[in-house]
Amino acid sequence: MQHIRIGSRGSDLALWQANHVRKQLEELGCSVAITIIKTQGDLIQHLSFDKLEGKGFFTKEIEQALLDETIDLAVHSHKDLETNSPEGLSIACVSEREDPADLLLIAKNAVDENSKWQLKQNAIVGTSSARRKSQVVRFRKDVEIKDLRGNVPTRIQKLRDGDYDAILLAKAGVDRLQIDLSEFHVFAMDPTEFVPAPAQGVLALQIREKDKELFTVLQRMHYPEVQHRIAVERKVLNLMQGGCQLPLGVYCDENETVYVSHATNWEDGSDFYEYSTDGLENLAEIIVEDLQQSTKEEFE
Repeated sequence: MQHIRIGSRGSDLALWQANHVRKQLEELGCSVAITIIKTQGDLIQHLSFDKLEGKGFFTKEIEQALLDETIDLAVHSHKDLETNSPEGLSIACVSEREDPADLLLIAKNAVDENSKWQLKQNAIVGTSSARRKSQVVRFRKDVEIKDLRGNVPTRIQKLRDGDYDAILLAKAGVDRLQIDLSEFHVFAMDPTEFVPAPAQGVLALQIREKDKELFTVLQRMHYPEVQHRIAVERKVLNLMQGGCQLPLGVYCDENETVYVSHATNWEDGSDFYEYSTDGLENLAEIIVEDLQQSTKEEFE
């Protein structure tokens, strides 16, 4: 029986994800232990993502533990990962995709059913994501955006405390934690309009490239059709040389229609693109060429 050491962040959601993978591995006959690792993103809570230096805020320390061989498997939210794995590491497996949509949680006293997203005029919306900020500005220029950090329960508590009229969260995380949202008005954003982060809703299982036995085990948990679609999303991100701080959303649906939201500066609002093709080959390059041309024209 193979023994596998999983490395995970310590948040409720990260531990849910690690335990979800642990159960799957145990069903395949493996013994599994989970090690909690603190990352830069966990330690620095007072800055928004666009103020932090570098990329991989929630992953670098875990990847280093893999390289140091103190763990064997890292379970990441795929959207947090840099698009190039460090030398010696690889993504061996991707999970099924949970609903990739963003949720707008609205305090009951801030609901206006006649307004876009059923959110009252001049509301204060919490998010630290440049992607989300740019799309809020695109649709609701009246809204005031206020930075929001912390894990999912912490963010929800800040809404409960009245610091915001509404906050934006990934639906997948809320669903996985089975959080009771009955005290709020919940509006699910349409991912073909309010575009998610590349690979949102998918887990990435990362290992050392040399661990061929573990790779073989993980293939029994792999979803190649999900990998096929998110590869386009992630390649656009890679070619745009972006990370968490880039105002970019890319979503490929099950019909292989690709939706893109992009901004040069989130304050200006995002531009929206839609691509329907007979196949995904070379589509990322076409999308990036369009985005770069649009940015070039903006500055001419």
